[in-house]
Amino acid sequence: MLRTEVLGGLVVALALIPEAIAFSLVAGVDPRMGLFASFTMAVAISITGGRPAMISAATGAVALVVAPLAREYGPEYLIAAVVLGGALQVVLAVAGVARLMRFLPRSVMVGFVNALAILIFLAQLPHLAGVPWTVYALLVVGLAVIVGLPRLTRAVPAPLVAIVVLTAVTVGFGMAVPTVGDQGALPDSLPVLGLPAVPLTGETLGVVAPYALALAFVGLLESLMTAKLVDDITDTHSDKTRESWGQGVANIVTGLFGGMGGCAMIGQTMINVKVSGARTRLSTFLAGVFLLVLVVALGDVVARIPMAALVAVMVMVAVGTFDWRSLRSLPRMPRSETAVMLSTVAVTVATHNLAYGVGVGVLVAMVLFARRVAHVVEVTGVLDPDGSTKIYRVSGQLFFASSNDLVFRFDYAHDPEHVVIDLSAAHIWDASTVAALSAITEKYAARGTTAVITGMNEQSRQRHAAVAEHVVARP
Repeated sequence: MLRTEVLGGLVVALALIPEAIAFSLVAGVDPRMGLFASFTMAVAISITGGRPAMISAATGAVALVVAPLAREYGPEYLIAAVVLGGALQVVLAVAGVARLMRFLPRSVMVGFVNALAILIFLAQLPHLAGVPWTVYALLVVGLAVIVGLPRLTRAVPAPLVAIVVLTAVTVGFGMAVPTVGDQGALPDSLPVLGLPAVPLTGETLGVVAPYALALAFVGLLESLMTAKLVDDITDTHSDKTRESWGQGVANIVTGLFGGMGGCAMIGQTMINVKVSGARTRLSTFLAGVFLLVLVVALGDVVARIPMAALVAVMVMVAVGTFDWRSLRSLPRMPRSETAVMLSTVAVTVATHNLAYGVGVGVLVAMVLFARRVAHVVEVTGVLDPDGSTKIYRVSGQLFFASSNDLVFRFDYAHDPEHVVIDLSAAHIWDASTVAALSAITEKYAARGTTAVITGMNEQSRQRHAAVAEHVVARP
C-alpha cells in the first residue's frame, strides 16, 4: 500500500538523522557529510539497487574505514576515496563478486544477524548514560507504544507514533532531556555537486586507493548480506549483481555531492521491512527525500525530538533482528556450526567491523569443513585369491587435508609384487593429492613392486596428468 511505503520512509528518515550525525563524528567530519550521504545514498540506490525496500545510507562500518584518512588528510581526500571506492564496486560487480555469496555458510549468516542486533543495541547505551531519570521513563513509554499499539491497530507504524507522542510530551511539559539537536548541527542548505579538491597525481592515488578498496569491500559485504537477509524475510529474490553496481553508483553520486559514503543499513532496513512492512523502492526513495526535507526545512522541529524515542525504536529493532531460535537450537546444533556462529559474533562485536567478523567466520567454517571431510577418506586393501596382487580401494574426496596421511595407509613391506590402487570411488582435487599418489608409487617402486593407479574419473585423470610431471613426491 502507498500509505505503508510513505510512512515507512518517514520513520526511517527520522531514525537516520541521529545515526548519520553519530557516524559523521566517528569519521571525524562535519555532520552534514553524513546527512548528505544518507540522502544521496538512499535516493540513488532506490533507482539503481537490486533489493527493493533495502535502506542504504552513511554507516558505522564505512565511517571506521575512512576515519584515519579524514583525520590525516582531510575531508576532500575522504570524498575522493568515496568516489574511487564506488568505481571499484562497479568493477567488482561486473567481475561477478555477488556470486561469492553462495560460499557464505548459514552459520556465518546467523552470526552476522546476531552480531548486528548486539551492535545495534550497544550503540544505544551511550544515549542512556548520565541522563535524567525522565529519559528512562520516556524509553519505557516508547517501548510500550511500539509493542502495544500493533495489537490495537496497524494503520500507522508504531515507531512513528512513539516518536510523535514522546516529542509532544517533552515539548509540552518542557522536559530537559537529550534531543536530536544535541547530536550536532543540522544543515540549512541543499548539497552541491562538485569534484573533490585534491591533486590528480599518482601520490594522491597512492594515499586514497587503500581506503577506497577497503570501503568497496566492506560496503559490498554488508550490502549483499543485508540483501540476502531481506530476501529471507520477504520470501523474494533480489538481483545481487545489480545491487553491487548500484552501491557503486550510489557511492559515486554521494562523493560528488560531498557525502562520506555508505552502504546498506541493517537497522534501518529492519525498521522499513519488518516494522513498517514496506516492500518497494518507493519507501527507500522517500526515506532519502524525507531526510533532506526534515533536516533542511524542518530542522528546528526535528532537533526537538527526544533521543529516548529513537533509542526505543532501535532497541526494538535489535530485539526483532536477533535470531532467538539460534539460541534455543544451540544444544542440538553440531559443535562446528556453533563455533562458526559464535566466532562470527565475537569478532564482529569485539571489532565493531562486520567485515572482520564475517571473514573470520568463513575462515573457521572452511577449516572445520576441511577437517571434517579429511576424516571420511577410507582405504581398504583386498588380496587376490592367488596372492599375486593386492587391490587398495580408496573412497572419498582427496585434497590437501585428506591426502596428507594417505601415504601411510599402505603396507609397502608386506604387499605382493603387484598393487592396484582403485580410485573409482574417489576424486582428486589438487596437486597435494597428486604428489601423495606419486610418493606411494615411488615407495612401491623402491621395493621392486609395481603399483598401478586405476579408476580415476575424467576430471581426476586430467588433473593427475597435468600435474604429475611437475610435483615433488611427498616423503
